[in-house]
Amino acid sequence: MLKQRKTQIALGLLAGLVLAVILYNVPFINVRLAWRVDGVRAQIQQMIDPPSEKIFVPQAGLDLPAPVVTVIAPPTATLTFTQTPAPELPTPTPTITATPLPQQVDLGGARFYVDQKGRWNYCAPANLTMALKFWGWTGLPGRTEALRDQIASVIKPGVDDPAKDFIARGRLDLNVMPYEMADFVNQYTNYSALIRHGGDLHTLKALVSAGFPPVIEKGYFERDTQGRFTWMGHYMFVTGYDDVAQVFIVQDSYYRNDEKPRIDRRINYYELLEGWRSFNYLFMVVYPSESQNEVLNTLGPWSDPTWAHQRALQVAEEETATLQGIDLFFAWFNKGTSHVQMLEYGQAATAYDRAFSVYATLDQDNINRPYRMVWYQTGPYFAYFYTGRYQDVINLANVTLSTTTTGPTLEESLYWRAMASYALGDSTSAFADMRESVRLNPNFSPGLQRLREWGISP
Repeated sequence: MLKQRKTQIALGLLAGLVLAVILYNVPFINVRLAWRVDGVRAQIQQMIDPPSEKIFVPQAGLDLPAPVVTVIAPPTATLTFTQTPAPELPTPTPTITATPLPQQVDLGGARFYVDQKGRWNYCAPANLTMALKFWGWTGLPGRTEALRDQIASVIKPGVDDPAKDFIARGRLDLNVMPYEMADFVNQYTNYSALIRHGGDLHTLKALVSAGFPPVIEKGYFERDTQGRFTWMGHYMFVTGYDDVAQVFIVQDSYYRNDEKPRIDRRINYYELLEGWRSFNYLFMVVYPSESQNEVLNTLGPWSDPTWAHQRALQVAEEETATLQGIDLFFAWFNKGTSHVQMLEYGQAATAYDRAFSVYATLDQDNINRPYRMVWYQTGPYFAYFYTGRYQDVINLANVTLSTTTTGPTLEESLYWRAMASYALGDSTSAFADMRESVRLNPNFSPGLQRLREWGISP
Protein backbone atom coordinates (compact mmCIF):
# COMPACT_ATOMS: atom_id res chain seq x y z
CA MET A 1 0.00 0.00 0.00
CA LEU A 2 2.85 2.34 0.90
CA LYS A 3 4.67 1.46 -2.31
CA GLN A 4 1.54 2.22 -4.32
CA ARG A 5 1.17 5.53 -2.54
CA LYS A 6 4.79 6.50 -3.35
CA THR A 7 4.22 5.56 -6.98
CA GLN A 8 1.13 7.77 -7.12
CA ILE A 9 3.04 10.68 -5.60
CA ALA A 10 5.92 10.22 -8.05
CA LEU A 11 3.54 10.07 -11.00
CA GLY A 12 1.73 13.13 -9.69
CA LEU A 13 4.98 15.08 -9.40
CA LEU A 14 6.02 13.99 -12.88
CA ALA A 15 2.66 15.02 -14.30
CA GLY A 16 2.92 18.36 -12.53
CA LEU A 17 6.39 18.91 -13.94
CA VAL A 18 5.25 18.06 -17.46
CA LEU A 19 2.26 20.41 -17.11
CA ALA A 20 4.54 23.18 -15.80
CA VAL A 21 6.89 22.78 -18.78
CA ILE A 22 3.95 22.86 -21.20
CA LEU A 23 2.47 25.96 -19.59
CA TYR A 24 5.86 27.67 -19.39
CA ASN A 25 6.26 27.32 -23.15
CA VAL A 26 2.89 28.91 -23.91
CA PRO A 27 4.02 32.23 -25.46
CA PHE A 28 2.07 34.69 -23.30
CA ILE A 29 3.06 32.81 -20.13
CA ASN A 30 6.66 32.43 -21.26
CA VAL A 31 6.99 36.18 -21.83
CA ARG A 32 5.90 36.87 -18.25
CA LEU A 33 7.96 34.19 -16.55
CA ALA A 34 11.06 33.69 -18.71
CA TRP A 35 12.94 36.65 -17.31
CA ARG A 36 12.34 35.44 -13.73
CA VAL A 37 13.50 31.92 -14.54
CA ASP A 38 16.47 33.30 -16.45
CA GLY A 39 17.32 35.54 -13.52
CA VAL A 40 17.45 32.64 -11.09
CA ARG A 41 19.43 30.50 -13.52
CA ALA A 42 21.83 33.36 -14.20
CA GLN A 43 22.45 33.96 -10.51
CA ILE A 44 23.25 30.30 -9.97
CA GLN A 45 25.48 30.16 -13.04
CA GLN A 46 27.38 33.30 -12.09
CA MET A 47 27.98 32.03 -8.56
CA ILE A 48 29.38 28.77 -9.93
CA ASP A 49 31.26 30.22 -12.89
CA PRO A 50 31.69 34.03 -12.57
CA PRO A 51 32.10 35.66 -16.01
CA SER A 52 34.51 38.22 -14.59
CA GLU A 53 37.01 35.43 -13.89
CA LYS A 54 37.26 34.42 -17.54
CA ILE A 55 40.44 35.75 -19.10
CA PHE A 56 41.55 35.92 -22.71
CA VAL A 57 45.32 35.55 -23.01
CA PRO A 58 46.67 36.43 -26.48
CA GLN A 59 48.91 33.68 -27.79
CA ALA A 60 51.19 36.02 -29.72
CA GLY A 61 52.61 37.57 -26.55
CA LEU A 62 53.47 41.21 -25.99
CA ASP A 63 57.16 40.86 -26.78
CA LEU A 64 56.62 39.89 -30.42
CA PRO A 65 56.79 42.59 -33.11
CA ALA A 66 53.59 43.54 -34.89
CA PRO A 67 53.00 41.35 -37.97
CA VAL A 68 53.74 43.10 -41.24
CA VAL A 69 52.18 40.60 -43.64
CA THR A 70 48.49 39.70 -43.50
CA VAL A 71 47.58 36.15 -44.39
CA ILE A 72 44.15 37.08 -45.73
CA ALA A 73 43.66 40.34 -47.56
CA PRO A 74 41.95 42.88 -45.28
CA PRO A 75 38.72 44.57 -46.34
CA THR A 76 38.72 47.91 -48.05
CA ALA A 77 35.98 49.24 -45.77
CA THR A 78 36.30 50.37 -42.18
CA LEU A 79 35.13 48.58 -39.05
CA THR A 80 31.51 48.32 -40.12
CA PHE A 81 29.66 45.62 -41.95
CA THR A 82 27.39 48.25 -43.45
CA GLN A 83 26.26 47.91 -47.03
CA THR A 84 25.12 51.53 -47.23
CA PRO A 85 27.44 53.71 -49.35
CA ALA A 86 28.97 56.49 -47.29
CA PRO A 87 28.21 60.01 -48.55
CA GLU A 88 31.09 61.87 -50.13
CA LEU A 89 32.38 64.30 -47.57
CA PRO A 90 34.68 67.29 -47.83
CA THR A 91 38.11 67.11 -46.24
CA PRO A 92 38.25 69.92 -43.68
CA THR A 93 41.31 71.61 -42.34
CA PRO A 94 42.53 69.36 -39.49
CA THR A 95 42.31 71.94 -36.75
CA ILE A 96 39.80 72.42 -33.96
CA THR A 97 38.35 75.86 -33.49
CA ALA A 98 35.96 76.14 -30.55
CA THR A 99 33.04 78.18 -31.83
CA PRO A 100 31.33 80.12 -29.03
CA LEU A 101 28.09 78.39 -28.04
CA PRO A 102 25.10 79.33 -25.88
CA GLN A 103 25.53 78.54 -22.20
CA GLN A 104 22.32 76.53 -22.07
CA VAL A 105 20.33 74.57 -24.66
CA ASP A 106 17.40 72.26 -24.02
CA LEU A 107 15.63 70.64 -26.98
CA GLY A 108 13.04 69.02 -24.75
CA GLY A 109 12.50 65.34 -24.14
CA ALA A 110 8.95 64.45 -23.19
CA ARG A 111 7.52 64.80 -26.71
CA PHE A 112 9.81 62.16 -28.23
CA TYR A 113 10.91 60.10 -25.23
CA VAL A 114 10.77 56.32 -25.67
CA ASP A 115 11.65 53.76 -23.02
CA GLN A 116 12.80 50.16 -23.31
CA LYS A 117 10.52 48.82 -20.58
CA GLY A 118 9.06 45.39 -21.22
CA ARG A 119 11.83 44.44 -23.65
CA TRP A 120 15.29 42.88 -23.37
CA ASN A 121 18.43 44.82 -24.36
CA TYR A 122 16.32 47.40 -26.17
CA CYS A 123 18.29 50.61 -25.75
CA ALA A 124 19.27 50.66 -29.44
CA PRO A 125 15.70 50.50 -30.83
CA ALA A 126 14.49 52.91 -28.15
CA ASN A 127 17.20 55.53 -28.73
CA LEU A 128 16.99 55.28 -32.49
CA THR A 129 13.24 55.76 -32.21
CA MET A 130 13.81 58.94 -30.21
CA ALA A 131 16.36 60.23 -32.72
CA LEU A 132 13.89 59.69 -35.57
CA LYS A 133 10.83 60.92 -33.69
CA PHE A 134 12.69 64.14 -32.99
CA TRP A 135 12.50 64.82 -36.74
CA GLY A 136 8.88 63.71 -37.07
CA TRP A 137 9.34 60.14 -38.29
CA THR A 138 6.02 58.28 -38.10
CA GLY A 139 7.10 54.75 -38.87
CA LEU A 140 7.59 52.25 -41.66
CA PRO A 141 4.97 52.23 -44.44
CA GLY A 142 2.06 49.93 -43.68
CA ARG A 143 3.24 49.08 -40.17
CA THR A 144 1.07 49.69 -37.11
CA GLU A 145 3.06 48.34 -34.16
CA ALA A 146 4.96 50.62 -31.77
CA LEU A 147 7.77 52.54 -33.46
CA ARG A 148 10.45 50.94 -31.32
CA ASP A 149 9.22 47.50 -32.36
CA GLN A 150 9.18 48.47 -36.03
CA ILE A 151 12.85 49.38 -35.75
CA ALA A 152 13.65 46.27 -33.72
CA SER A 153 12.04 44.04 -36.33
CA VAL A 154 14.90 45.10 -38.64
CA ILE A 155 17.91 45.65 -36.36
CA LYS A 156 16.96 43.22 -33.59
CA PRO A 157 14.55 40.67 -35.10
CA GLY A 158 15.41 37.94 -32.63
CA VAL A 159 16.05 34.26 -33.01
CA ASP A 160 14.44 32.44 -35.93
CA ASP A 161 11.91 30.49 -33.86
CA PRO A 162 8.25 30.62 -34.95
CA ALA A 163 7.20 29.03 -31.66
CA LYS A 164 8.14 32.24 -29.80
CA ASP A 165 6.44 35.59 -29.97
CA PHE A 166 8.29 38.76 -30.95
CA ILE A 167 9.37 39.68 -27.41
CA ALA A 168 10.63 36.19 -26.55
CA ARG A 169 12.54 35.93 -29.83
CA GLY A 170 14.44 39.12 -29.09
CA ARG A 171 15.54 38.04 -25.62
CA LEU A 172 18.70 36.33 -26.87
CA ASP A 173 20.00 39.31 -28.88
CA LEU A 174 22.22 41.07 -26.35
CA ASN A 175 23.42 43.99 -28.45
CA VAL A 176 22.81 46.08 -31.56
CA MET A 177 25.86 47.59 -33.24
CA PRO A 178 25.99 51.31 -34.19
CA TYR A 179 26.35 50.46 -37.90
CA GLU A 180 23.08 48.50 -37.74
CA MET A 181 21.31 51.59 -36.42
CA ALA A 182 22.83 53.86 -39.06
CA ASP A 183 22.00 51.37 -41.81
CA PHE A 184 18.37 51.34 -40.71
CA VAL A 185 18.16 55.12 -41.03
CA ASN A 186 19.94 55.22 -44.39
CA GLN A 187 18.08 52.27 -45.93
CA TYR A 188 14.58 52.37 -44.43
CA THR A 189 13.83 56.05 -43.91
CA ASN A 190 14.12 59.36 -45.75
CA TYR A 191 16.66 60.55 -43.18
CA SER A 192 20.43 60.11 -42.99
CA ALA A 193 22.82 59.01 -40.26
CA LEU A 194 26.57 59.16 -39.76
CA ILE A 195 28.88 57.74 -37.08
CA ARG A 196 32.12 59.21 -35.78
CA HIS A 197 34.74 58.26 -33.19
CA GLY A 198 36.90 60.53 -31.09
CA GLY A 199 34.23 63.06 -30.18
CA ASP A 200 34.53 65.60 -27.37
CA LEU A 201 32.18 67.57 -25.16
CA HIS A 202 32.29 70.67 -27.35
CA THR A 203 31.24 68.66 -30.40
CA LEU A 204 28.23 67.28 -28.54
CA LYS A 205 27.27 70.78 -27.46
CA ALA A 206 27.74 72.15 -30.98
CA LEU A 207 25.43 69.48 -32.43
CA VAL A 208 22.79 70.09 -29.78
CA SER A 209 23.05 73.86 -30.18
CA ALA A 210 22.60 73.50 -33.96
CA GLY A 211 19.52 71.34 -33.44
CA PHE A 212 21.09 67.97 -34.32
CA PRO A 213 20.98 65.95 -31.08
CA PRO A 214 23.39 62.99 -31.19
CA VAL A 215 23.12 59.45 -29.88
CA ILE A 216 26.18 58.37 -27.93
CA GLU A 217 27.31 54.94 -26.82
CA LYS A 218 28.86 54.83 -23.39
CA GLY A 219 29.69 52.51 -20.56
CA TYR A 220 27.96 52.87 -17.26
CA PHE A 221 27.54 51.07 -13.97
CA GLU A 222 24.02 49.87 -13.32
CA ARG A 223 22.17 46.99 -11.73
CA ASP A 224 21.46 44.40 -14.38
CA THR A 225 18.43 42.13 -14.59
CA GLN A 226 19.94 39.92 -11.88
CA GLY A 227 20.28 42.89 -9.54
CA ARG A 228 24.10 42.95 -9.69
CA PHE A 229 25.91 46.27 -9.93
CA THR A 230 28.09 45.89 -12.99
CA TRP A 231 29.54 47.57 -16.08
CA MET A 232 27.40 47.60 -19.21
CA GLY A 233 27.17 49.41 -22.53
CA HIS A 234 24.29 51.75 -23.20
CA TYR A 235 23.02 54.22 -25.82
CA MET A 236 21.78 57.67 -24.75
CA PHE A 237 20.18 60.50 -26.70
CA VAL A 238 21.79 63.87 -25.88
CA THR A 239 19.28 66.71 -26.13
CA GLY A 240 20.67 69.54 -24.05
CA TYR A 241 23.41 70.93 -21.85
CA ASP A 242 23.93 73.56 -19.17
CA ASP A 243 27.37 75.10 -18.76
CA VAL A 244 26.35 76.75 -15.50
CA ALA A 245 25.41 73.45 -13.86
CA GLN A 246 28.03 71.55 -15.91
CA VAL A 247 25.54 68.91 -17.01
CA PHE A 248 24.26 67.31 -20.19
CA ILE A 249 20.56 66.59 -20.58
CA VAL A 250 20.01 63.07 -21.92
CA GLN A 251 17.07 60.83 -22.61
CA ASP A 252 17.81 57.53 -20.87
CA SER A 253 15.58 54.72 -22.09
CA TYR A 254 16.54 52.34 -19.28
CA TYR A 255 14.73 52.29 -15.98
CA ARG A 256 13.75 49.55 -13.60
CA ASN A 257 10.15 48.75 -12.74
CA ASP A 258 10.25 50.69 -9.47
CA GLU A 259 11.61 53.87 -11.02
CA LYS A 260 10.23 56.74 -13.04
CA PRO A 261 11.15 57.17 -16.72
CA ARG A 262 14.50 58.92 -17.05
CA ILE A 263 13.27 61.81 -19.17
CA ASP A 264 15.60 64.83 -19.26
CA ARG A 265 18.13 63.09 -17.04
CA ARG A 266 21.03 65.30 -15.95
CA ILE A 267 24.55 63.87 -16.16
CA ASN A 268 27.55 65.96 -15.23
CA TYR A 269 30.24 66.50 -17.82
CA TYR A 270 32.85 64.42 -16.03
CA GLU A 271 30.55 61.42 -15.54
CA LEU A 272 29.51 61.43 -19.19
CA LEU A 273 33.10 61.76 -20.39
CA GLU A 274 34.24 58.89 -18.15
CA GLY A 275 31.56 56.57 -19.47
CA TRP A 276 31.99 57.71 -23.07
CA ARG A 277 35.68 56.80 -23.01
CA SER A 278 34.89 53.07 -23.00
CA PHE A 279 33.39 53.38 -26.50
CA ASN A 280 36.14 55.47 -28.06
CA TYR A 281 33.97 58.61 -27.77
CA LEU A 282 31.59 57.34 -30.46
CA PHE A 283 28.52 59.32 -31.52
CA MET A 284 25.86 59.05 -34.21
CA VAL A 285 23.88 61.90 -35.76
CA VAL A 286 20.48 61.37 -37.39
CA TYR A 287 19.32 64.24 -39.56
CA PRO A 288 17.15 65.17 -42.56
CA SER A 289 19.09 64.33 -45.71
CA GLU A 290 18.71 67.86 -47.04
CA SER A 291 20.52 69.16 -43.92
CA GLN A 292 23.74 67.27 -44.61
CA ASN A 293 25.84 70.36 -45.36
CA GLU A 294 24.68 72.00 -42.15
CA VAL A 295 25.55 68.88 -40.15
CA LEU A 296 29.00 68.66 -41.74
CA ASN A 297 29.67 72.33 -41.08
CA THR A 298 28.63 71.85 -37.46
CA LEU A 299 30.96 68.87 -37.11
CA GLY A 300 33.92 70.84 -38.43
CA PRO A 301 36.93 68.52 -38.77
CA TRP A 302 34.86 65.59 -37.50
CA SER A 303 33.01 65.71 -40.83
CA ASP A 304 36.01 63.82 -42.24
CA PRO A 305 35.93 60.26 -40.83
CA THR A 306 39.65 59.75 -41.42
CA TRP A 307 40.48 62.84 -39.40
CA ALA A 308 38.10 61.65 -36.66
CA HIS A 309 39.88 58.27 -36.47
CA GLN A 310 43.24 60.00 -36.23
CA ARG A 311 41.89 62.27 -33.53
CA ALA A 312 40.55 59.27 -31.60
CA LEU A 313 43.94 57.58 -31.90
CA GLN A 314 45.71 60.67 -30.58
CA VAL A 315 43.37 60.83 -27.58
CA ALA A 316 43.84 57.13 -26.87
CA GLU A 317 47.63 57.44 -27.02
CA GLU A 318 47.53 60.35 -24.58
CA GLU A 319 45.28 58.44 -22.22
CA THR A 320 47.42 55.29 -22.21
CA ALA A 321 50.17 57.44 -20.72
CA THR A 322 48.06 58.97 -17.95
CA LEU A 323 45.33 56.53 -16.88
CA GLN A 324 45.32 53.40 -14.80
CA GLY A 325 43.07 50.50 -13.88
CA ILE A 326 39.91 49.96 -15.88
CA ASP A 327 40.37 53.31 -17.65
CA LEU A 328 43.80 52.21 -18.87
CA PHE A 329 42.17 49.09 -20.31
CA PHE A 330 39.65 51.28 -22.16
CA ALA A 331 42.41 53.56 -23.47
CA TRP A 332 44.45 50.67 -24.94
CA PHE A 333 41.28 49.13 -26.37
CA ASN A 334 40.39 52.47 -27.99
CA LYS A 335 43.87 52.66 -29.50
CA GLY A 336 43.29 49.26 -31.08
CA THR A 337 39.88 50.30 -32.35
CA SER A 338 41.25 53.45 -33.98
CA HIS A 339 43.98 51.47 -35.73
CA VAL A 340 41.37 48.99 -36.99
CA GLN A 341 39.28 51.83 -38.36
CA MET A 342 42.35 52.93 -40.33
CA LEU A 343 43.02 49.32 -41.46
CA GLU A 344 46.28 49.22 -39.49
CA TYR A 345 45.74 45.71 -38.20
CA GLY A 346 49.25 44.97 -36.95
CA GLN A 347 49.31 48.02 -34.69
CA ALA A 348 45.73 47.31 -33.66
CA ALA A 349 46.59 43.76 -32.60
CA THR A 350 49.50 45.01 -30.48
CA ALA A 351 47.26 47.60 -28.79
CA TYR A 352 44.57 45.01 -28.04
CA ASP A 353 47.23 42.69 -26.60
CA ARG A 354 48.15 45.47 -24.20
CA ALA A 355 44.50 46.05 -23.35
CA PHE A 356 43.89 42.41 -22.49
CA SER A 357 47.08 42.29 -20.42
CA VAL A 358 45.73 45.20 -18.36
CA TYR A 359 42.36 43.47 -18.08
CA ALA A 360 44.01 40.41 -16.51
CA THR A 361 45.43 42.59 -13.71
CA LEU A 362 42.10 44.16 -12.73
CA ASP A 363 40.22 43.09 -9.62
CA GLN A 364 38.17 39.98 -10.29
CA ASP A 365 34.73 41.45 -9.76
CA ASN A 366 31.78 42.64 -11.82
CA ILE A 367 32.71 46.30 -11.49
CA ASN A 368 36.41 46.38 -12.33
CA ARG A 369 36.36 43.77 -15.07
CA PRO A 370 34.09 44.87 -17.93
CA TYR A 371 33.56 41.33 -19.23
CA ARG A 372 30.86 42.49 -21.66
CA MET A 373 33.36 44.60 -23.65
CA VAL A 374 33.58 42.39 -26.75
CA TRP A 375 29.80 41.94 -26.76
CA TYR A 376 29.69 45.54 -28.00
CA GLN A 377 32.99 46.17 -29.78
CA THR A 378 34.46 43.57 -32.09
CA GLY A 379 37.63 45.33 -33.23
CA PRO A 380 39.95 42.66 -31.74
CA TYR A 381 38.47 40.06 -34.09
CA PHE A 382 39.34 42.20 -37.11
CA ALA A 383 42.85 42.85 -35.82
CA TYR A 384 43.69 39.25 -34.99
CA PHE A 385 42.01 37.75 -38.05
CA TYR A 386 43.69 40.04 -40.56
CA THR A 387 47.10 39.42 -39.02
CA GLY A 388 46.63 35.67 -39.33
CA ARG A 389 46.14 35.07 -35.61
CA TYR A 390 43.20 32.73 -36.14
CA GLN A 391 43.58 30.80 -32.90
CA ASP A 392 43.45 34.06 -30.96
CA VAL A 393 40.19 34.87 -32.75
CA ILE A 394 38.77 31.51 -31.69
CA ASN A 395 40.06 31.79 -28.12
CA LEU A 396 38.66 35.30 -27.72
CA ALA A 397 35.31 34.22 -29.16
CA ASN A 398 35.20 31.24 -26.79
CA VAL A 399 35.79 33.48 -23.78
CA THR A 400 33.29 36.10 -24.95
CA LEU A 401 30.56 33.56 -25.74
CA SER A 402 31.02 31.94 -22.33
CA THR A 403 30.29 35.16 -20.42
CA THR A 404 26.61 35.46 -21.33
CA THR A 405 23.86 33.93 -19.21
CA THR A 406 21.82 33.15 -22.34
CA GLY A 407 24.43 30.84 -23.84
CA PRO A 408 26.56 31.51 -26.96
CA THR A 409 24.15 34.02 -28.48
CA LEU A 410 26.41 36.79 -29.81
CA GLU A 411 26.17 36.58 -33.59
CA GLU A 412 29.30 38.67 -34.18
CA SER A 413 31.47 36.38 -32.04
CA LEU A 414 30.03 33.33 -33.78
CA TYR A 415 30.75 34.96 -37.14
CA TRP A 416 34.41 35.57 -36.35
CA ARG A 417 34.89 32.15 -34.79
CA ALA A 418 33.46 30.70 -37.99
CA MET A 419 35.80 32.81 -40.11
CA ALA A 420 38.84 31.71 -38.12
CA SER A 421 37.79 28.06 -38.14
CA TYR A 422 37.33 28.21 -41.90
CA ALA A 423 40.78 29.78 -42.33
CA LEU A 424 42.25 26.92 -40.30
CA GLY A 425 40.50 24.33 -42.47
CA ASP A 426 37.74 23.37 -40.02
CA SER A 427 34.78 23.89 -42.35
CA THR A 428 32.42 21.80 -40.21
CA SER A 429 32.75 24.13 -37.23
CA ALA A 430 32.74 27.18 -39.49
CA PHE A 431 29.48 26.24 -41.20
CA ALA A 432 27.79 25.43 -37.87
CA ASP A 433 28.79 28.74 -36.28
CA MET A 434 27.87 30.80 -39.33
CA ARG A 435 24.46 29.14 -39.57
CA GLU A 436 23.90 29.78 -35.88
CA SER A 437 24.77 33.46 -36.29
CA VAL A 438 21.96 33.95 -38.82
CA ARG A 439 19.54 31.78 -36.85
CA LEU A 440 20.03 34.12 -33.91
CA ASN A 441 19.65 37.16 -36.14
CA PRO A 442 17.99 36.41 -39.51
CA ASN A 443 18.90 39.93 -40.69
CA PHE A 444 22.61 39.54 -39.91
CA SER A 445 23.90 40.49 -43.35
CA PRO A 446 27.58 39.55 -42.85
CA GLY A 447 26.62 35.98 -41.92
CA LEU A 448 24.14 35.67 -44.77
CA GLN A 449 26.67 37.02 -47.25
CA ARG A 450 29.38 34.65 -46.07
CA LEU A 451 27.08 31.62 -46.30
CA ARG A 452 26.24 32.60 -49.88
CA GLU A 453 29.94 32.88 -50.70
CA TRP A 454 30.54 29.44 -49.19
CA GLY A 455 27.60 27.99 -51.08
CA ILE A 456 25.91 26.94 -47.83
CA SER A 457 22.22 27.35 -47.02
CA PRO A 458 21.32 29.10 -43.73
